[in-house]
Amino acid sequence: MKTLYLLPVLCLILACNSGNSTRSHAGALTNNDVGRLVGEMSDVMLHDVTSPPLAARFFAYTMLAGYEIVSRHDSSLTKLHGKLNDYPLIPAPDSITGYDYRLAAILAMIGTASKMQPSGKLLLNWEKNLLDSCIKKGYSADEIANSQAYADVVSKRILQFAKADGYNKISNFARYSPVDGDGYWYPTPPAFMPAVEPHFNTIRSFTLDSNSQFKPEPPVSFSKDPGSAFYRQLLLNYNDGKEFPADSLLIAAYWDCNPFALQDGGHMQIGLKKISPGAHWLGITGIACAAAGKSFEESVQIHTLVSIALMDGFIACWDEKFRSNRIRPETAIRKYKDPNWKPLLQTPPFPEYPSGHSTISAAAATVLTAYVGDNFAYTDTV
Repeated sequence: MKTLYLLPVLCLILACNSGNSTRSHAGALTNNDVGRLVGEMSDVMLHDVTSPPLAARFFAYTMLAGYEIVSRHDSSLTKLHGKLNDYPLIPAPDSITGYDYRLAAILAMIGTASKMQPSGKLLLNWEKNLLDSCIKKGYSADEIANSQAYADVVSKRILQFAKADGYNKISNFARYSPVDGDGYWYPTPPAFMPAVEPHFNTIRSFTLDSNSQFKPEPPVSFSKDPGSAFYRQLLLNYNDGKEFPADSLLIAAYWDCNPFALQDGGHMQIGLKKISPGAHWLGITGIACAAAGKSFEESVQIHTLVSIALMDGFIACWDEKFRSNRIRPETAIRKYKDPNWKPLLQTPPFPEYPSGHSTISAAAATVLTAYVGDNFAYTDTV
């Protein structure tokens, strides 16, 4: 799928270096604090078993709240009004003074995430610890209160922007039913879960002209003919799945970001609770920002850009997934080749084509390459 399309638009929006505005507590909050907040959000999503597309949505709006504040205090950063689809002009709360904009940015992100995520209030304990550390670093009670007030104003407007993206209308759609006929997606074992976010392509994107703007070529035609291209792909999966080299097993397990994975224990199925692909890539973003010595402002910028790429990547990908409704290899192999076959990794609950993980991985990696360069070495500890 064409995933590089996001970069030119997004780089036009945010491709600036942070400035050197005067701060009352320079260095008190750093790029690491941005990464830590993303990690805390990921933990809450793990707790809630948040779907990958929805996780990207939470991250995107959360980062926008922080970027909105940082961009007001760094003239080199592009304002987003008129750049992102329907992004509002948010008036500056000029009546609020005596705040620290970095702290306000972090608090705006916490405020946005705590209200959007089902268990978002779990973030408030981390917020308390953050504020305690700020007091130890010399922040006054008035500075903290004013920073919170500024954050609340911006967070409220970002939440209004999020509410208008159409996600809250998805529940009005009829319950999704798998398409009848051979070659189409059907729920897979062990849980046989219903399709995840089948209407995600109906919500507003950030940068796309339309959610089907980058419609890929369709997958090869389904066929049960042993000589067909589809059947050759089926056999490739089947034969490769018989034996894996040890390093391939490790690589597959490492990138197995399936929040819906279950361990089947006879009469009981236990959720394994894994991070989503987007959460993994935002974790990598934090690592890259730290390794590259990015400033607080640059870190907010890059996390925002990656989050937008993830969100629009999922929208574009899901648009095709539920257009082609391609059967999963597990379903096809069990039905047409070997009823006892099992994949190495559990199959996630949505159609096969195109790969969601590959789509958003390419989008995130492209953005990161633009900001930290190619041949960039780092250790992924997410």
